[in-house]
Amino acid sequence: MKVIILAGGFGTRLSEFTESIPKPMVQIGPKPILWHIMETYANYGHKDFYIALGYKAEFVKEYFLNFHALNSDFTIDLSSGQVTSKNKKSLDWTVSLVNTGLNTMTGGRVKKMRDYVGNEPFLLTYGDGLANINIRNLIELHKSHGKLVTLSAVRPSARFGRIEMHKNQVFSFAEKSQTSEGWINGGYFVMEPEIFDLIEGDDSPLEGKLFEELSKSENLMAYKHDGFWQCMDTKRDYEFLQSLWSVDKVPPWLLES
Repeated sequence: MKVIILAGGFGTRLSEFTESIPKPMVQIGPKPILWHIMETYANYGHKDFYIALGYKAEFVKEYFLNFHALNSDFTIDLSSGQVTSKNKKSLDWTVSLVNTGLNTMTGGRVKKMRDYVGNEPFLLTYGDGLANINIRNLIELHKSHGKLVTLSAVRPSARFGRIEMHKNQVFSFAEKSQTSEGWINGGYFVMEPEIFDLIEGDDSPLEGKLFEELSKSENLMAYKHDGFWQCMDTKRDYEFLQSLWSVDKVPPWLLES
C-alpha cells in the first residue's frame, strides 16, 4: 500500500524548533522523526511514501535531495565536482514530496494526494507520532470489516500520579497507569479511496466533522494498540523521545507490539 504522511503543519507548540525547521524534521537521535515514522512502515514492506508538505517544505525536500550525502562519507573532487561515496547507504524507498499548501488543513492535505494514490486503499499518518504498531495487523483488521476508515486507538501517556487524602493527609499515592487514560486517536490509519469524495476542501480537518460523520454512518473502525505510542507535541515530548533513543539500544518504536 502507498503511505501518506502529513508533514505540513506549523507545529506551534514546539516553537523551540519549528521557528527554524518543520516539526517532522526535528531529530530524534541522528534522524528526523519523519524518518523514524517511515522506517516503521518500511519494516512491514510499505516503502512507497507520499509526504504532504506545507510549512517550510523546502527543508524536507532538501533532506531527501541530499539524503545520500547526509548519510554517507564521501570524497569530492573540487576541480570536477565528482563525488565518490565511501559507505553509501541505499534504501529501496520511493519518496514523493508534494506541496499541499501552507494553510491547508489535514483533510485538505489528504484530498490533494488523490492523484498520487489513485483508486486504491492507502495508509496514512501524521508526521509527529511514533509507535511500535503492527502495521500488518492493522491492515488485516481493515480488510476484514469492509468499512471506509480504520484508525489506531492508543492510550495516552500517563503524566500525573494519583493521590488520595483525608484531612490533608495523603494516605495513598500511586503513579497513574497508562491503561486508566482511555483511548484516543493514535494517527495510524487505513483508508479507502472513497474518503476523498467526503473531504470538502482545503479547510476541512480529518478530526472534526468528517470523522464524526463516518462514525455516525458506522464507517469508522478502530484497531486497538496497547503497545508503545508517543506523539511529539511539546518540548517535554521531544525530550522524552530523546531519552528513549539515548538509553535503549533499540528504541521501543522500532519493535513490534
